[in-house]
Amino acid sequence: MTVSIEFVGEWYTVDKEEPFLIGREGPLELDDNQYLHRRFLTISFVDGMYWIENVGSRLSATLADNDGATQAYLAPGAKLPLVYPQTVLLFTAGPTTYEMTIFNDEPAYLPSHVADTDDAGETTIGPVELTPSQILLILALAEPVLTGRGTTSSIPSSQQAADRLGWPITRFNRKLDHICERLTRYGIRGLHGGPGKLAVNRRARLVEHSVATRLVATDDLHKLDNPSEYDDAN
Repeated sequence: MTVSIEFVGEWYTVDKEEPFLIGREGPLELDDNQYLHRRFLTISFVDGMYWIENVGSRLSATLADNDGATQAYLAPGAKLPLVYPQTVLLFTAGPTTYEMTIFNDEPAYLPSHVADTDDAGETTIGPVELTPSQILLILALAEPVLTGRGTTSSIPSSQQAADRLGWPITRFNRKLDHICERLTRYGIRGLHGGPGKLAVNRRARLVEHSVATRLVATDDLHKLDNPSEYDDAN
């Protein structure tokens, strides 16, 4: 059983004998970001399986299978088994969002690719259905990540995203609140505000979840060229 990681065209192999570290130090070193923990994520082989653990104290990570059918929120102190052939890993530190893929050549789980199809023949994954304007908002925030898949990106500010859509900032913030509240009701973690919760963290978590679960995809980016055409308020 071998686990390897691909990040910006570079490949890393996890040694069964010692934990593989992702952070500002370790085998996958991201030392140019002061907002990232020195020791953030570790991948270890324990009891016949590879596990990923968040050993940081502040940052979280999002993991999903390659098709976006399932996703998990990895909070500080949490750990999860790496059971898929490919696992997409996204996390944000300061203004930068990172995306990498973890490959497992002997996965414990193979998804069946079963999804729901509606009467119009459109396929949906999961219970969340978003309005066209909600999709536009997420696209405006996720555009840098979607155009730079597998690399590093910066999440726009709310004002920048509102300007991209031609919306007043009040409308943008109101819709962002509604989206986060709705997803939170469906059990998506990390989107609810509160003491110590920065606005940039909420935007980053929304982007991570939306990209990982295919709520938005690169093929949707053309909608940003003429957002008024896809805005249900018009």
